[in-house]
Amino acid sequence: MNSTDKPVSPLRQSMIDDMWMRKLSPKTQTSYIRVVKRFANFLGRSPDSASVEDLRSYQLHL
Repeated sequence: MNSTDKPVSPLRQSMIDDMWMRKLSPKTQTSYIRVVKRFANFLGRSPDSASVEDLRSYQLHL
């Protein structure tokens, strides 16, 4: 199975669809996905469960 065969989470698919509708460039889309992955790694869970305090803690971390 290669990386294009991996199932995509509903959150990620929604983000991809939204970026496509907004006609963001492929480089911008890649950057946005990378940032969300880093945030998820910081949280240790899905970013859709993040609270305002989680966002603040991540901003302070950066």
